[in-house]
Parts: sequence; C-alpha cells; structure tokens
Amino acid sequence: MNEDGTGLLTIGELAALTGLPVKTIRSWSDQDLLPPAARTPAGYRLYGPDAPARLEIVRSLRELGIGLAAIRSVLHRELTVAETAAQWADALDAQIRTLRLQSAVLRSVAARGSAAEELPYMTELARLSARERRLIITDFVEDALDGVDAPAYRSGLLAATPELPDDPTPEQIGAWLELAALVREPELRAALRRLAEYSARTAGAVGEPDARGESQAGEPDATSEPPAPGAPDEQAAIRVAELMRVRGEEAVAAGIAPDSPAAEPVIAELVAAWLPTQTGTADPPTQTGTADPPTEDGPAARARLLEQLETAAEPLVERYWQLLCAVTGRPAPPRWDTAGTWTTAALRAHPGPYELDRSAFDGTDPDRVLRAYEEVTRDVAALVAAVRPEDLALPTPCAGWTVRQLLDHMVWENLMATSIAEGSPRADHTADHLGDDHRAAFADSVRAARTAFIGSGMLHRTYGPYEAPGAMIVQQVVVELLAHGWDLARATGAPTGLAPEAAEETLAAAYRIYGAAPRTEGSSFAPERPAPPGVSATDRLAAFLGRDVA
Repeated sequence: MNEDGTGLLTIGELAALTGLPVKTIRSWSDQDLLPPAARTPAGYRLYGPDAPARLEIVRSLRELGIGLAAIRSVLHRELTVAETAAQWADALDAQIRTLRLQSAVLRSVAARGSAAEELPYMTELARLSARERRLIITDFVEDALDGVDAPAYRSGLLAATPELPDDPTPEQIGAWLELAALVREPELRAALRRLAEYSARTAGAVGEPDARGESQAGEPDATSEPPAPGAPDEQAAIRVAELMRVRGEEAVAAGIAPDSPAAEPVIAELVAAWLPTQTGTADPPTQTGTADPPTEDGPAARARLLEQLETAAEPLVERYWQLLCAVTGRPAPPRWDTAGTWTTAALRAHPGPYELDRSAFDGTDPDRVLRAYEEVTRDVAALVAAVRPEDLALPTPCAGWTVRQLLDHMVWENLMATSIAEGSPRADHTADHLGDDHRAAFADSVRAARTAFIGSGMLHRTYGPYEAPGAMIVQQVVVELLAHGWDLARATGAPTGLAPEAAEETLAAAYRIYGAAPRTEGSSFAPERPAPPGVSATDRLAAFLGRDVA
C-alpha cells in the first residue's frame, strides 16, 4: 500500500495480495474490468481498496467459463450475476451437447472402422433436425413399400420416427448414426418389403407396427418376438406372443429338445392359444384361391404358424426396431431368439398333433443313467485328449462342422446340462466354449456336469410344465455325447466302438426318446440310415441318428 495514506495499491501489490499474475491484472484492467483509481506522477496505475474483491469476482466468473464481455456487464451493473449465470449455463449446455455429438461421432467412427471420407457425412447426420430425421425414415419406408397394399403396416412404420430428446446421450446419437446407415442398405428394404407383402396377402398376419411404432408383438421378427397374427383383438395377439416366448424359454430351460416327445404338448398348447387370433384373417392365396384360416390344431394350422414365424425372421428388421427404441429411449421388447429358434424347430419336428407317449419318460433309472454318463465321457475324453491342434480344422460327419466346432458343441452340451441342474439355463450357445485348450475345456465341463447332476438332485427331479424327468435330460446328454464321440472318432480315424457297456442302453434310450419324432428339416437328427450287420452299438446309434456308418 502506498505510504501517502491514500490506501491505493500498485499493480505489483495487488498481484501479491491476490496471487494473480501482473500480466493478467493488466490485461483485465485494459479491458475495463478493473479500471485504475489513479495514476502516479510517472503514469503507473493505482487501484482502490476494493480492487482485491473485484478481482476475486472476475476470477470466479472466468473459472466458470463466463466471457469477459459478460463479466464487464455484471461489474457495470448492466446485468445481475443471476442473469449472467443463466445465460452462460445455457451456453455451456449447448457446448456440452456439441461435445457429446462430437464424442458420439468419433466413437461410432472408431467402432465402425469408418474411412475418413465418411466422417463429414456422419457429422452431418448427427446435426440433422427432427424434421430432417423423420424425412429420412419416411423416404425409406415409402421406397421399401412402394406398390404394396399394406396401409396399416405402412402407417405403423411411418409413425415410428427417430425422435431424439433435446439432450440425447452419446448412445442415442450413436444409435441414430447406425440407423441412418442401416436404412440405406438394400437388404433391409427387401426384408421390410417381404414382411409388408406377406401382411398384404394375409390381412395382417405378420406383426404390424402400431401407432407408437412398436409391433403388436414387439418387433416383427421371429428372433425377438413372434409375429402378431393380426387378430381383431390386438391385446390377445400380444398375450399369445408372450406365451410363446415364455413357453419356449421354459422348454429350453427344462432341456426339452424341440424334436423330442416332450415338445409336443408345448406346441399343442401354443397352437391352441394362437388359433383364436386368426379369426378374420386369410391364408396366403393358393392356386385354388384364398382359404379360410384354420380353426383347429392340425397340419394346416401348424404349417401356417410356422410360415408366420419363418416369414417374420428378418434379423435386419429386428436391428431396425432395436435402434429405433435406442434412439427414442424406449425399452426394447423382450428378445425372442431363444424361444423363436426352439418353437420353429419344434413345429418342423411336429407337423401334426399326436398323443404324447409318456412311456418315453419311463425307464430312466438314475443310477444307470449316471453310470452311462461316466462311461461315455471317459471314452470320449480319451478321444478328445488325442486330438492334435492340426486336427481341429478336420471335417466331421456333422455337416459343416469341423473338429473344433464339434468339440465346442460337446462342451456346450455339458455346460447347458449343468446350468439346467443349477436352475440358471445358459443362453450363450454361440459363444466360444473351447478356448485355447480343448482338452481342459472338455474335462472341466464333464467334472462340472457330474457334480451338478449329483449335487442338485437333478437325477431324481422333474423339469418343465410337463414334468420331464431330470434323469431323461441327462440321458439325452449321454445320447448326444456318444453320437458326437462317434463323429469325432470318424473324423480323426479312431475306433468307433465307444463305451461298449453303456452303448446298448444308450441306443435303447435313443429309440425310446426319439423313435416317434419326425425327422424333418430343423430336427436334431437326419433320417435313420441302415447299419451293416455286426457293427457295435455305438455304430448302430450313429446310424439311427442319421450317420452313414458303412
């Protein structure tokens, strides 16, 4: 402080008091944020006793990102601090939205491996207005459905617009970028057109989106939801779709193979619930005209339901609806991939109703089943241990499967049975269960399964709505492992006479469980082949399950 008693401060003294650099104070002073109170005879600036407090206000506002012009308005009483704070909060919000948009674009570029040439287009897409986004979807739908007489389907699709919120998350922006790219794909347009054409032929047999942009049964795709059959009572169709999803997942959880006798009651229940939803719809036109929908369970009804499920199985359309839900923040409908795969396979295997022969559930002595599992896995494990890394790429009698894929499936069989025993069925069928050590993976899966079978009491319990014995589920695993062990032996040139003591009763179990099941497309097994005289029980099992053992 000057010694003249005026209380004025030099710029150096002010810097020492506030901790601000002299250069910063001089700059702010030059911009009229801190006008000097006086000057020395030599022309140096002097500041009044209120200067430190004024500098603290300026510093605080600058740290909040407020510009110098706005700070000047506050200090000159042109605006209050509250008014300035509100204005700058709005400006910061806009900056944050811009940064989020930039982040989403960059993350999408990184995830998609986009080329540099795509970056301007993606940035432009992210900045589109709501009207411009709607126009992209409108043009896509109109082009895909041009000439198709499906007004309800078209209007539902047009109602499902990608409405981003005012403050979208990076995930929502990323979903919009992917959606905008997806609607440019010819494959999606063709898939959507197929659904619309089927809808037009059957008066809405495939799930048509409603005014909220959601299909009557979720998404019109068998991998997420079954098709809504276009019944007068939309809610009834939704309830049937949910029943199909629940029953299919229960069947998978209970270890019921879609072509086993235990699947027939499940299909019969689903068809019975679905039939009333077909009232007022028409079968697709045939050479003899358009038929009335079926009114009772039979080959015609099952073929129609199967056709609906297969027609609606459009993965790109499923992804379209998933992205729309992600963009708008709506929850996606429950996925139907597990139940859909099981239900379509079961409908192919059971084209007509028949009375369940519960004798297929009999003859499953828990102790004998466990002993058979131990004997089969012992011999198969020896085969697996002999597989060399160079053998993993060899073809096998299972069409399209290499040795590695076969081993992965065998490990999956054990893991799935283990999860059923533990009450938490797995859903990662397509994952890699083999890893880098196929021998350890198989041995570990066998140990886990055997421990679960015994520890959970699975061999003495029943599963699913039709009370399939747990021992029969384990027996199905034994059949699978012995048959695939035969496949592995054939692929690697090893002897096929596996587990001779357990093979005969495993063959008998296969006849009992699968003897009445039709061998159709999508079944677990091909039509039975003849077995040469004198071959082992394992060879005869392979022939029964469709292998050529000659």
